[in-house]
Parts: sequence; structure tokens; C-alpha cells
Amino acid sequence: MRTASRFVVVIVFLAVVLGGIFGYKFYQFGQMKEKFSQPQPPAVIEATTAQSVQWQPSLKAVGSIEAVNGIQIANEVPGVIKDILFESGDKVKKGDVLLRLDSQTDEAALTTRRAEERQASREFKRLEDLLPRKAVSQSQYDEAEANLEAARARSIEAQAQLNKKELKAPFAGTLGIRLVDQGEYLATGTPIVEINMLDPIYADYTISEKELANVTVGNQVDVTVAAIPDQTFSGKISAINSSVNAETRTVRIRATLKNPEQKLQPGMFATIQTLRPKMRDIVAIPNTAISFNTYGDFVYVIKENDEGALITERRSIETGGTRDGMVEVTKNLEAGERVVATGLLRLRAGQTVEIEKKGADSGDSADSGKPASEASEEGAN
Repeated sequence: MRTASRFVVVIVFLAVVLGGIFGYKFYQFGQMKEKFSQPQPPAVIEATTAQSVQWQPSLKAVGSIEAVNGIQIANEVPGVIKDILFESGDKVKKGDVLLRLDSQTDEAALTTRRAEERQASREFKRLEDLLPRKAVSQSQYDEAEANLEAARARSIEAQAQLNKKELKAPFAGTLGIRLVDQGEYLATGTPIVEINMLDPIYADYTISEKELANVTVGNQVDVTVAAIPDQTFSGKISAINSSVNAETRTVRIRATLKNPEQKLQPGMFATIQTLRPKMRDIVAIPNTAISFNTYGDFVYVIKENDEGALITERRSIETGGTRDGMVEVTKNLEAGERVVATGLLRLRAGQTVEIEKKGADSGDSADSGKPASEASEEGAN
């Protein structure tokens, strides 16, 4: 009997303890449920407004900067360097002497050829005076004339060979880094220095054959390079290749740019926007307001629900060109609609939001805010 009583006491004790634990947990779950059932505070966001602006249609491509004239100067004849008359980076004019090779042997050869020419000239003159008096035959006279012409040709050849020992700038331009040293022996064709004409300068690029009808000589182009990302260089198309590459189905285009400060250098990677004369109206928003992914681009449009609260609506869109941080929206967004400007990853469709106040409509702060007239004057980036 005593054992049964103890068993009952233990059972009652355990029931009280477990009931207390379960009751406390039930109370905690109730509190959590009540907490989660309360509405979440709205997310604070920045907003922007889809704008209707005028953009100049453009065609974007990539290419490279090329010198109008650019070569590596090399020697035609071998020899030892006697004088170096330039420094790396010098600006030179056409015909400026850059380097002289030792020319003693060639000068001696020229002296010999000129002496032979003078002797042949005297002999020809003597026979020319004797020919009218029949003192010499016609064949002797003809031979003397031929000898004189040959002597003159050998003199010209020797002079030309001597001139090759003096290297001159073939055109006005800027020199690169000197590649040879005083007293060095140069074999034929040794690179000496690079020279480039930098103003004006070319931008060469290619476009698809289907775009060929949209470009003509004289179209304006805006060029940017990675070395100077904040500056745009303007020019015009100066030439369009007369054939289409059969392998890539592209056409090579050449634009000429002014480069007075010589900031553009041959070999630079360039982004080229070919502008078309006709303007068009488009809807544009900042690129930060768009989520770009492989399944399609989308934005969060800000709408009001029945209670007057602001909520997000996820909307798929199609995009076009870009310019100055703005993206053209070609489908599913109208001018004047407000969209979330930044921080799209922390939002979801149907979420309540609150627009951050910045002294004015936050949409204005997120927009580029440029009037159509200003946008139309800008070059494409």
C-alpha cells in the first residue's frame, strides 16, 4: 500500500511539473504568435519617377584608337650610330634629322663617283668638239655620251646611299621611346623609335551588316576610353569600308577625332556611340531601379492599396539603350509611374513601403532630372 501511495505522489508531481512546462511554452507560443500577427513596419525606400525624355538614337560599339600616321622608324642600310639627334617623347616636324650613321665609306665612294663623272664629262666635251670636224667617229661620240650618263647615274646612286645614313622624320608627330644607343651597330631594319601623328586621330570599330543602312559618312560619334572615363571625345565618321567581312558579317567604320591635347593614344580600347540625326521620345529610369537577371529584368512599381498605404508591385520590363546612368524602358512602364530607386534585393512583391523624405520628393533626388532639351544635347555614353 505504501508503494502505491508513493507511485501516485510521483505521478502527481511529474504531472504538475510537466503541466507547468507545457503551460509556460504554450504561453510563449501565444506571445510569439501575437507578435508575428502584428503588421510589419513599412520598409523605408528611395523612389524615382519614370521620365519621358528625348534621346538621340545611337548605335554602341567597341573599337580602338589608331594614329592617322604611325610607324616604327628603322634603318634601310646597316651601320654604326654616329649621332642621335632626338630624345624620347620629342615632337618633331617632317624632315627633322633623327639619327646619323657613320658614313665615311659612303662619302669616299661618292667622291670617287663624282671624279669619274667629271672625267667622263671632259671626255664627252672633247669628242663633242671634234665630231663636227670629222676627227672622231660617231660611235666614239656615242660611247663617250653613254659613259657620261653612266657616271652620272653612279654619282646619284652613291648620293642616295649616303642619304640613307641619315634618318629623318617622315611626317610631323610625336616620338616614342628611343630603342637604340650611341655607337650601336644597327643591322638593316633595326627598330629605332616609334612616331605617331596624334592630332587628328582615328577611332576604328565595326558594326553589324544589318546596321549599315543606319550610318553614313559625316554621322557624329562620341568616344570614351577607359583611361579617361569622365571625358567624351566627339568626331565624325570619315570612312566606311567598301565590303562586309564574310566571316563575321561586320563592316569596319573609321571616325576622325580632334585630339589637340593628345589625350587619346593609339591602341586605346574605345567605346563608340554613333549618333543618328533624328530625335525620339523614350521612357527612362536610373539603372539602379532595375534588377537585371537571366530570367528577365524587373522593377518594383509603387502603388497604393485600398487603405491608402504604399505597396510594391513587381513588374517585368524590357530595356533599350543606356546613357548617363539612365536606362530606356521599351515595354511595361509608363512615364510618371513611381518605382523603387535602390535596394531592390531587400524587397518583395506586395510589401508595404514608406518613401524616404529628403526635403523634396525623393523621386526627384533619384532621377537625373534633366529636361528633354538638355538630354537631347548630350552625347551618348
